Amino acid sequence: MVQSVAAGPDVGRAYVDALVAAGFDRAAMQVTENQSTVGNDAESIQFSVRWGEECLIGQVGPSTGQPVTVVMPGLAAGRCLVGNTRPIDW
Repeated sequence: MVQSVAAGPDVGRAYVDALVAAGFDRAAMQVTENQSTVGNDAESIQFSVRWGEECLIGQVGPSTGQPVTVVMPGLAAGRCLVGNTRPIDW
């Protein structure tokens, strides 16, 4: 499944949709942009799901090789990722 998700044109959306299909809450997710500020494909994207006080955080893209995931404590503001993320509005 990971290879087919990672090969699509909108990697961030594909990971969010796959996590929703696996039963995770879309409202608890964050994902970074698929493109850089100059329009190039991102070298990697990050995605996260918050549940309780913990976060499942993943990173995938050409610069990471295989997808990487880790469970970390959530941030105080209820988020998992630091910095800008894209709206999950689909």
